[in-house]
Amino acid sequence: MKFSTLLYRFLIVGLLSCLTLNAQKAETPDYRYDIGGKINDMTLTDGGTLVIASNDGLVGVKPGSNDLVFNFTDYGRVKPEEVYYVPGAPYVVVGQTGFASLSSKKAVIDYLSGATLFSTEKDGWKNVFSCDVMMPQNKLVVSGFQKGEGKHHGVTPKVAVYDLDTGKEDYSFFLVEPGKVTMKNYTVTGTPLLLQDKLLIPTSQGVLAKSKTGETLWESKLKNINWMVANSSEEDIYAFITSQNKTNTKIHKIANNGTILWEDEAKVKGVVTNFEILKQGLAVVSNTYNEGKSILAGRSESKIALLNAVNGEDLWDKAPKTKGYVQHFYIMEDGILFGIYEGGINKVSFDGKTLFKKPLKTGENILTMAQTPQGLIYITSEDANIVNLSTGEQVWSKPLKYKRADAISSTYDEKNDRYLISADEELFAVAAKSGSVSTLAKSKFEGKESPSHVEVRSNGILLTSDQNMMNLNWEGEKNWHEYKRAPGKSAFGAILAGVTAVASAAGSVAANHSANRNRNVLGNYTARGKREADLANGLAAASGASVAEMLKRFKATAATQDAQFVLTKLESGVGLVKLNKDSGATEKEILLKDKKPEYMVDDFGGILYYKANDKTVFAYDLTK
Repeated sequence: MKFSTLLYRFLIVGLLSCLTLNAQKAETPDYRYDIGGKINDMTLTDGGTLVIASNDGLVGVKPGSNDLVFNFTDYGRVKPEEVYYVPGAPYVVVGQTGFASLSSKKAVIDYLSGATLFSTEKDGWKNVFSCDVMMPQNKLVVSGFQKGEGKHHGVTPKVAVYDLDTGKEDYSFFLVEPGKVTMKNYTVTGTPLLLQDKLLIPTSQGVLAKSKTGETLWESKLKNINWMVANSSEEDIYAFITSQNKTNTKIHKIANNGTILWEDEAKVKGVVTNFEILKQGLAVVSNTYNEGKSILAGRSESKIALLNAVNGEDLWDKAPKTKGYVQHFYIMEDGILFGIYEGGINKVSFDGKTLFKKPLKTGENILTMAQTPQGLIYITSEDANIVNLSTGEQVWSKPLKYKRADAISSTYDEKNDRYLISADEELFAVAAKSGSVSTLAKSKFEGKESPSHVEVRSNGILLTSDQNMMNLNWEGEKNWHEYKRAPGKSAFGAILAGVTAVASAAGSVAANHSANRNRNVLGNYTARGKREADLANGLAAASGASVAEMLKRFKATAATQDAQFVLTKLESGVGLVKLNKDSGATEKEILLKDKKPEYMVDDFGGILYYKANDKTVFAYDLTK
């Protein structure tokens, strides 16, 4: 089951189109939000606030009041590409660049409290070049030119650290001595590294280490660093420089006192997408992108290496072949386990020896890799099996194969100790102990749909799609089937599921390494994913009221866990129907009277948000 459907299941239906005023005749909402400007985009955040981009600015709303959480209009219309939601934190960063990139404005908003914690205008900055949120420290590091009374303000590059609990400045410093004449250009080139007792700033002239009072502790001549990471003791620091054409990445090792520890940098092909500091060495995954280049450039694929932490040399005489991109990467007690998107799973020891007798062939797109008592379960878009983690041998006599399905869903049936895998219109049951596979049911859904989700309920097995719900008994026999016809192809043109987008693979390594040190640990297969718990654990060390509120939401049970919401045509027009997952009974109807409604459901909060017209959003409490 995908994480996005576990954390929030939003259904954003219909094409973006201008709604008529007749849409205001919808059922009276529990809350109404008048946005002011024309609504261009709506995003339901990790923390539960609905953030709305309009022609006037950025607006935040959440249930409990008709008042706006915040209404940020300082920059006028905000484009989607100018908004960044910090993963696992209650902050949205708004950034706009002026003509010819000569000016840059930034603002950081706490979308739960509504406070603007930082902005170039509020905090007196002339121009901001970088603006990085540090979690779990809950700090903000800003670089640029700051306004001031002194003649050197506005022309001397400066860095400041802000406390995101309060929005107040902790300390600040100039990158060069104010008034000093120099031909050197000091520009922040990458993401700073915030340690317990110092801040490391990568610049075009080298790395600067600053104390919490702004005092320079040391300088390193390593220029143009993109990102850095430290080991758990913060004694060793690794710095990464990716070439402009992304053909290679150089890795340097620096001591806590600034001493360069490796005589020569380590070099890996492509862009580093995963990096793990181990007692056996440094595990590195990098991606090469050679599309359109000559055959001599090599294929586009992931490279895996284990580097010597003492000198940076490659510990493996021969790197394991991937023949594709690494989709899963896990550190085990005896080696490294990895799965390839194009298909295939392998395991290599820390001394470079292949632990599986031969690479395991799998279907494309490995959706799930997880621990079970019988071994490693994998589920792809084409097949599934359990394999012995020591040898790579199949536990099931043969893999469960199905035609490449558009929708794959799986869960563990604890009551009957079996795995349930739904692929297109077939539900497979796999006995956990024996591995015996059987077709439990063939489900014929109406409206040309196939099941997209399987769930174990107290009274049986539930299969669902956008318009269908079917309950089966433990033997796979149908108890009941509810189908609500879609209001029309035009109204049901697009269905999108998800949460705030996570940073790209290359960027997420730098952004999330310190906050989530367990990302390369193979988890156990359970009926419910543990992503919410992982996010909560990553925030546990952070302080602040909004962070605590977000943490509480991650740990909460979805308010609508026992209901599904279906868009259909009611007697008086198009509306949303709330169906009970255990009985299929209709518990609530919300009349929208809109042929192309734009809406989303917050499962955790139990709220339906509906764009009533160009400037208005209605909210309905689905728990009533």
